[in-house]
Formats: sequence, C-alpha cells, structure tokens
Amino acid sequence: MSSVSVVIPCYRYGHFLEQSVGSALNGQDGVDVRVLIVDDASPDDSAEAARRIAEADSRVEVLVHEQNRGHLRTYNEGLLDWADGDYTVLLSADDQLVPGALVRAAALLDAHPEVGFCYGHPLRFTTEAPLPPARTESRGWSVWPGKWWLERRFKAGHGCITSPEVVVRTDLQRKLGGYDPRLPHSGDIEMWMRFAAHADVGYLRGVDQAYYRVHSASMSKTDFSGQLDDLRQRKAAYTVALEKSEDTLNANERNKLADTVHRKLARQALWRAARAYDRGRTRQVPVEELVAFAQDCWPAYRALPEFRGLSLRRRLGPAAMPYLQPLVLSAYAHKGREWLWWRNWRRTGI
Repeated sequence: MSSVSVVIPCYRYGHFLEQSVGSALNGQDGVDVRVLIVDDASPDDSAEAARRIAEADSRVEVLVHEQNRGHLRTYNEGLLDWADGDYTVLLSADDQLVPGALVRAAALLDAHPEVGFCYGHPLRFTTEAPLPPARTESRGWSVWPGKWWLERRFKAGHGCITSPEVVVRTDLQRKLGGYDPRLPHSGDIEMWMRFAAHADVGYLRGVDQAYYRVHSASMSKTDFSGQLDDLRQRKAAYTVALEKSEDTLNANERNKLADTVHRKLARQALWRAARAYDRGRTRQVPVEELVAFAQDCWPAYRALPEFRGLSLRRRLGPAAMPYLQPLVLSAYAHKGREWLWWRNWRRTGI
C-alpha cells in the first residue's frame, strides 16, 4: 500500500481544520495517510484546534511555531523535513480533498515511476455555499513528457494549477527542493516547472481532485495595481525556473523558452492596458506601467497586435471607449480587421 504525507499549513484558519484534515483521512481507503498540521504562530485558537484533532486521531501530528516564519518556510518545513511517505500533498487549511483523490493519484504514480507529480481538476467553492458535487469516477489518465508540459506553460504565460490537487513524488521533492523564497506569490508556478524539467507529468482525466476555497473578501476586492504585480511575479517565476534548469535544458532551449514567455507576458500586459480603456478604468489601472513592463519583456512590443489595439483606444480616448467598446474588436483581433474598423469609424464618425 502506498503512503501519502499530507502537510497542512495553518495561519488563523483553525475553524477550517476539521474539514481539511477530515478530507485527507476519510474517503481515501487504499493508501496509508499521515497528516502534519503546521501552525505558523496563529494569534487565535488555531493551535488548540489542531491539537484537539491530533489527540483524536493518531495519524495526525501538530507542529506549532512560537514565532511566525511566513508561508514559504512553513511549507518547506513540512515538505522537506517531515514528509516521508511515497508521495506528498500540500493542502491549505481552508481547502479540501475530494474523496478518493489520494487513491487515484497514487495509482497513477505507482504505475508510472517516471512521473514526478500528477494533478487533476479543482473545484472552486465559497464558505457561504455547500460544496459542489464532485466527479469521482476517473476516466483514466494522461502522462505527458515533462519538457512538453514545460513548454506549454511557457507558451501560456501562467500557471494551470491551484495547488491542493497536486500529489508529488516525495523523493523528487527532496532532490529538487521546495518553494523558492524569492517567489512569495508565484513559487508554486516555478516549482511545478522545475519538476517538469526533471520528470514527466501526470493528469487525472474527467475527475475532480480537490476543493479550492475562494473567500468572499478576495472575490469582491478590486486591486487594479495587483495586475502589474501579478505579471511581475510570473515573470520572476519563469526566470528562476530557467535558472534552475541548466542541467536539463541547453542554452538554445532556455533562450527559446525565455523569448516565448516574454512575448506572451508583454501581450498580456498590453491587453490589460487596453481593457482599462474599454472599462473606463484608466485612472485605476496602471496603464503606463503595464506598457513599460511590456517593453521590458519584449522590446519589439510596438509590433504586437495588442499594442495596435491599445493605440486605437488611446486615439479614441478613455471617455469614449466605454460607449464604443462593443464596436471595437478585441485587442487580439487581426490587424487588418481592426485597421478596417478604425478607417470606417474615422470616415463615418459613428
């Protein structure tokens, strides 16, 4: 029977722990599960809640920090110092696993020793609503070459994983290390890419593997400056991933991947700047900083279709764009079609 170590970092989320721990221990028949709750000096009663759970179940251990160490150090403490099962899961205290998730993941990893980690589809949910129904009947799995998966991530320019749905091979985690302290907000993106540079990647098809909690505060909060921070953090993650892949990728491969993601990030920055005009938010969105970021990523940014779309919107002006936006093609539109719309608008004035 395969063994799985589940690390649950907790900071002020003690009221969610019973659900989180329960999802790792219950409904996972077929694997040997152990859980570590790491409380990062929560100022509330989270540590007491963790200890009560451990007292009731010998499979649960608790580690309490006397001083706050931050989320990345807390993650790595559990992943690198404590986990000793065949496979490891990092599960936030406010998230949950779907019944059978660990069994399905272990079966894939058992069958494919060349796979470094596997994941499946996560379901998003809110505290105020009941858990959505989950698909638990697997339709098989896919195993992708690690370098192929890595290239896909560089082409997309963003991560495709929320985290609780991932199960990692423990010996690979120890070999390659944990979260990089230079990446407080995009360390997971870099770590999955680092793993893919050294091993293949597995995906569980047609099944839901985890519940990812979306808090109401984060849903309602509008942080326009965060758009630029997000892009910067992602750029840093890809840069670090390339730094750490020198032993598996040659210089030409790394340069090609760098060009791919820098061009993609530049396009995304310009698209966000253009959308600020569409939505009448040019005073809230850091448009000029987004353009500067695009230029830094891709010096030939003026040749990108998104820049042409942004230039069109600048000519029309921020006051007119919210009204004309339904008529303006997306910033991703073909150059000829957008130019044709611009020519007709200038001729007719409508």
